[in-house]
Amino acid sequence: MIKRILLFIAITAQAVCAQTKSKITVSDLTRIKQVGGIELAPDGQRAVYTLTTIEPNPDQKEEYDYKTHIYLTGLKPGDTKALTRGPESARQATWSPDGKWLAFARTVKVKSQIFIMSLDGGEAWQLTNSTYGASNPIWSPDGKRIAFTSGVTMAQMLTDSLLNPAKGGPSWSLEKPGFTNNNFIKVDKKVKPNPDGSLAEIRAYLNKDVEDKKAKVITRLNFQGEATTEPDITFTHLYVIDVVEGATPKPLTRGYSSYGAANWLPNGQGLLAVADRDSLKHPDREQDNAIFFISADGSGKKTLVLGEEGKSYGAPEISPDGKQLAFLVSPSEGVNFSQIGLATLNGSTASGSQLVTFDRAAGNLVWATLASSVKGKKSVTSDVIYFTASSNGGAPLYRLDPATRQVTQLTDFESGVTGFDVVGNHVVIAKTEVANPSELYVTDETAKAQTKLSSHNDWVAQRQLSFPQKRTYKNSIGQTVDYWIMKPTVFEATKKYPLLLNMHGGPTAMWGPGEQSMWHEFQYMCAQGYGVVYANPRGSGGYGINFQRANIKDWGTGPAEDVLAAESDAAKEAWVDTSRQVITGGSYAGYLTAWIVGHDNRFKAAFAQRGVYDLTTFLGEGNAWRLIPNYFAYPWTADAKVLDANSPYTFVQNIKTPLLIKHGENDLRTGPIQSEMMYKSLKILGRPVEYVRMPGATHELSRTGNVRQRIDRMLRIYEFFERYIGPDSQVLTQK
Repeated sequence: MIKRILLFIAITAQAVCAQTKSKITVSDLTRIKQVGGIELAPDGQRAVYTLTTIEPNPDQKEEYDYKTHIYLTGLKPGDTKALTRGPESARQATWSPDGKWLAFARTVKVKSQIFIMSLDGGEAWQLTNSTYGASNPIWSPDGKRIAFTSGVTMAQMLTDSLLNPAKGGPSWSLEKPGFTNNNFIKVDKKVKPNPDGSLAEIRAYLNKDVEDKKAKVITRLNFQGEATTEPDITFTHLYVIDVVEGATPKPLTRGYSSYGAANWLPNGQGLLAVADRDSLKHPDREQDNAIFFISADGSGKKTLVLGEEGKSYGAPEISPDGKQLAFLVSPSEGVNFSQIGLATLNGSTASGSQLVTFDRAAGNLVWATLASSVKGKKSVTSDVIYFTASSNGGAPLYRLDPATRQVTQLTDFESGVTGFDVVGNHVVIAKTEVANPSELYVTDETAKAQTKLSSHNDWVAQRQLSFPQKRTYKNSIGQTVDYWIMKPTVFEATKKYPLLLNMHGGPTAMWGPGEQSMWHEFQYMCAQGYGVVYANPRGSGGYGINFQRANIKDWGTGPAEDVLAAESDAAKEAWVDTSRQVITGGSYAGYLTAWIVGHDNRFKAAFAQRGVYDLTTFLGEGNAWRLIPNYFAYPWTADAKVLDANSPYTFVQNIKTPLLIKHGENDLRTGPIQSEMMYKSLKILGRPVEYVRMPGATHELSRTGNVRQRIDRMLRIYEFFERYIGPDSQVLTQK
């Protein structure tokens, strides 16, 4: 009897608690704060991290700005404080080797510059004042110098006597038709522009038009950026500067190449960095990356450490004793992901390179020296590597033992480690999960017992949430497909609810309870009374290389089978109203949305976002065009029919489902022309279609775009679906 009373009290308390909580709203998007940029102090007793927030714009009503600032934690719950503040964001914080100073990047007059801050107090001071900007600070092992990167345009390279002493053009051709070399880039300033003059004067006139932004002359292959066309290449160079006010930086690299992912050698004599393997090839055509040693003496000397034709090496990470090198490597072309490699490092020479057997896309490699005791007496240390990898719906933290090449999974698939750092046996992680989109935690080397340090998103505790239920499906080629079903937030077993099939892009993306980007969208749609089902169909990342390659030459039929199987299973739930099913997806999933409604009429409405609809057109208008040769074939080859067979536009006449199409006007990753083709064709066919263009928006609209446009997007999804399945909608019959 007592147990029954206690159970009744518990159930009643839960019900009362649920009633006091509110549902997720669309404007809650502005309340989500993202933890990242974690770096532990050298002694492992403190850590800095960044917090990205969405703040109201003080000058523009209803507009918002993203702000990123640096925080310090003493690794105890609640012991966090902001180190930077103000209108300009601060990022890329890194500790000096003695733990007394921080270097970080902040924007000054549109350019990023490096600042230095004392942890003993006082204002930060500006170290660099580079014309090209300065980012990614890295302290030298002795703490006296900082290496950083700067972006230099082609025009700046031509006149910079330090980066380009001869002031000549690149050794590779700029591929200007009619010219056998790069003589055309040498402009004679004595020749006056004259449209009616000599050929030299006409060329001077045309050059002036380019300078005055009246024309863009494009001769490069990869001319599409994310938001605009980019006729000229920008090069990333490494510099070093003494940590002294008024110091002048000196370049460590030269020439028409780019360098990144730099790390100091423990002896401070140089850095390892990643660049194009063959500097004699045009950067747009060279697909191989290699790891080079860059001398820190300013001589410009570089030596190949690891490189091989047909492969891309990256992310060099040096062991604490400087004797081992960890890196990532993958084939340069095709559908692949990087594997972890290990090599013996002797100064600037690597040998004995071996790959680690691990069938996931690893990233964020971090070395750590673990201390342990044997029978409570003898203390021993060992160097290990921590890393993360998207896997099975989450992003676990893993640990690799270089001696045995054995990998141990430390955290679960139900959450995602979005950032971390390790010093000794101290591990600090940023974690996302359904219960909280982003917080900071501290743990030990096993990551089993985690202590929450921050409370940046504690407001979520006052919201009702929907928690996904995982299921699996065995597809027609024998692969196990993971999918999740989410009930409406406010759920009554006797009622019927609409069902939304929401699909991911990529196509190598992966969704799950440990994936951060969809947290708000899923919770918002559930709060609006929708059930949500989402899946990781063949071709998704997070399930190994064979699963990822299972959609080669098959973007439509196979993946559609997998997501529709998830939808069909969810539709069997007693609470689902099968007459009110809708579908949406973005990028590749915009493609898949259009493909499905061109082959299936079960959905009452569909929303295709920033999609790819005609593969041949995509080759020309999208900067992600290499997906075409990697997955299919070039249009001029004998296999070209596969492009039309896999293009949703080929089946446009079959689309009868009411369709909303959205695209950002500055989206050059997929390009907006294909969405115009879909819209105009459906309009000509007299089908129910609406087209929304987002001015200024890029492909990243839904993740990092203008906040008002992100809110607009969410509301348009809901509003369009309500026209066809809402309580005031008319019953529409699809023929």
